[in-house]
Amino acid sequence: MTLIVFSQRIMTMTARHYTRTLTTSATPEQAYDALTTGFAAWWTKPDHAITRPGDRARFSFPPQHSYWTFEAQHLIPGERVELLCVEAFHVHDGQPDAIEQEWLGSRLIWTLRPVETGCEIHFIHEGLKPELYCWDVCEAGWDRFFVASLKAYLDTGKGMPHRASA
Repeated sequence: MTLIVFSQRIMTMTARHYTRTLTTSATPEQAYDALTTGFAAWWTKPDHAITRPGDRARFSFPPQHSYWTFEAQHLIPGERVELLCVEAFHVHDGQPDAIEQEWLGSRLIWTLRPVETGCEIHFIHEGLKPELYCWDVCEAGWDRFFVASLKAYLDTGKGMPHRASA
């Protein structure tokens, strides 16, 4: 019996993905725009906007030249944005080469819901789990870009997107 409980607990721990929820004064429509055509204002500048399912955009993070390409899977204005990682190349000093492809096949899912004061945004990076090499750096990155920068952008009009170092 104890072994089964332990086994179930391990399964639960490995099923955990990066997830956060924030509330902003923006409307769900404004949040949707930030998550489809406004990435450069709070995350990093993609090579294309995302406006309809099937659109692909590459998000680069110079100077190390890491990038991820996402394909829009579900876009419901004011309600949901879901992107699938179809190409990954994550370079991070001190990490094994296996880190390069860890996001491949993962999904970024934002669910928007109106609240009295604006909009609640629930975000899950499905596939970003604690057992990955990139967990610590990626968790810190999403906390910076989603929790802090996107919220600042939606509340004040000024985010803190990635800028390449000189």
